[in-house]
Amino acid sequence: MTRLVIAAPSAVVRAGLETLVGSDPDLELAGSFPDLSSLDTLRPDVVLAAVPYDDLAPPTDGATPAIVLLSTDPQPAWTSDAVRLGIRAVLRPDASAREVLAAVGAASAGMAVLDPQDLEALLPTSGATAPAADPPALTPREREVLRLLADGDANKNIAWKLGISEHTVKFHVASILGKLHAGTRTEAVAIGMRQGLILL
Repeated sequence: MTRLVIAAPSAVVRAGLETLVGSDPDLELAGSFPDLSSLDTLRPDVVLAAVPYDDLAPPTDGATPAIVLLSTDPQPAWTSDAVRLGIRAVLRPDASAREVLAAVGAASAGMAVLDPQDLEALLPTSGATAPAADPPALTPREREVLRLLADGDANKNIAWKLGISEHTVKFHVASILGKLHAGTRTEAVAIGMRQGLILL
């Protein structure tokens, strides 16, 4: 069960999102508020927010829930700062119910939903485009895990597909992030695509 909080200044928007969340038996609505001031006490898994980007800030206790942001502005672009704030998806307010629920599900599983063109924003910049260096030495199993990460699979699904424990999957993910010098799973996928470790 995913604990979810809704944050939107508009009572009408909140009511619509509450109805949407109530239609999914896997979601537990922990609260619905006009802003994000209650996050520190509620500690939800996911926040479904229709608030200005400037209103987002990391909780004071350091625990950052996954945020699915509904925004009319084409910004924010995906940046390292956005990821640190907890943003895992940016959707337009007219996104379909299916799109919103899919984004919430992905965010709850630790994944991100983004346009491929935004992958560039997540990659570290060094002033110049890095040459095609030798691909990182991932093991065959790590390559399998990386490919499943690219498919959007959560750790539990990866464990089931590969016939290994969820703990082992977490170990492989940590190893992949370290070898690729990636800060997030999404960044690891982006780097893996660039390095030719993931075949589309």
